[in-house]
Amino acid sequence: MELKGKKVLVVGLGRSGLAAALFLRRHGAQVTVSDVRSAEALASELPALLEEGIMVEAGGHGLLTFRRQDLIVVSPGVPLTTPELVQVMKFGLPVIGELELAARFLKGKVLAITGSNGKTTTTTLAGEILQAAGMTTLVGGNIGVPVVALTEESTEDSWAVLEVSSFQLETTESFHPQVAVILNITPDHLDRHGSFENYARAKERIFSAQTSSDALVLNASNQRAAESAKRTQATVYWFSMEQSVQRGAWVEGGHIVFRREPGGAVENILPLSTIPLKGEHNVENVLAAVVATRLAGASVEAIRKTVKEFKAVEHRLELVATILGVEYYNDSKATNVDATAKAITAFPEGIHLILGGKDKNSDYTTLIPLLKERVKCVYTIGAAAEKIEQHLNHCVPLVHAETMANAVREAAGAAEKGEIVLLAPACSSFDQFENYEHRGQVFKDLVTELRSQGTWQRA
Repeated sequence: MELKGKKVLVVGLGRSGLAAALFLRRHGAQVTVSDVRSAEALASELPALLEEGIMVEAGGHGLLTFRRQDLIVVSPGVPLTTPELVQVMKFGLPVIGELELAARFLKGKVLAITGSNGKTTTTTLAGEILQAAGMTTLVGGNIGVPVVALTEESTEDSWAVLEVSSFQLETTESFHPQVAVILNITPDHLDRHGSFENYARAKERIFSAQTSSDALVLNASNQRAAESAKRTQATVYWFSMEQSVQRGAWVEGGHIVFRREPGGAVENILPLSTIPLKGEHNVENVLAAVVATRLAGASVEAIRKTVKEFKAVEHRLELVATILGVEYYNDSKATNVDATAKAITAFPEGIHLILGGKDKNSDYTTLIPLLKERVKCVYTIGAAAEKIEQHLNHCVPLVHAETMANAVREAAGAAEKGEIVLLAPACSSFDQFENYEHRGQVFKDLVTELRSQGTWQRA
């Protein structure tokens, strides 16, 4: 792909938009960035862009700016329904995402992981396994480093382990992972995709360029993910906690085992007792990582050692502190209802649950059976609080906390020794916070402040 002298517009100046703009400029493109945020809001990014000679349009999108380009690169946070994008796509102007831009320059092989939940944990674990196996490994995507920023480090021998979201995948064309993983598909981002099936089809773009020589790893226990096997040309491998599979990994006799081919030898990978992460969903994440990394060439020894030493990813069912016998867990990454359900099932009872944020057209009533069984009280925060309270009315005690600080204070005052205070919001963070990391950090800071007080006087 030749970029020198081309006029390229980057729409949306998030982490990946900034990386894409700088990458394009280094490759000789005439780059403009357009963002709906004001110049004041973009103050931290502007100096790096202007220093590179990149033009910036702030405070809104101008249709003429869009029409004067040879190529448009759209950031994941920008919907394709943005009016200016709709207009230029009608004129046939090429519109791709940062992931697709990177795919055209990325060397080596790709292990890509998507799913509604568990992406970050599985991607991090898979990357650490390949590194432990002595393979040149790059980790990024929707986690940490944008893919385009990995391209210059990539070599013909490297493996890029990438977390990829539906927002990134919906603008791909030639993105071609040698090993692709769909962990699960459950309702999420319906506010963006319009329907569950549209969302699922966006996830399935992870294998759209795969051939029979590539591998697609699917969750046999998740109905919508399993259906993807009907639509792929790749060789399908499975993982399951509930049944043995012809190709892939499953649980048998308290161990994770793996089989590469139907009728082939069954390898004993590791005992479940050595997995340090809480929750059955994390066993599924380990199963997926086992299949993907074995297919990429990692040894059983590297897998076993890495899993045993693996620590929970920050903001993913992370134990923050124990105060007066009450454990505080940060699962800010639980940004949809299914993720929250998985977090709740990690604890038998006595949960004080903080819910809320920006609604994603979610149905919170599906949580009711679990709440009745395990949750003592729900503390609602953010823009979705009223909707959540309507959906959960009379199910469990509800406290309208509004803010994270109020929620932590109320929960700490009510929780008794042996109980759990759990942040698992079931919503995105963009009403009160910059992102889920910011939300999780605020929760952690509040809990740390509680601990520093030494004692907590219950209200």
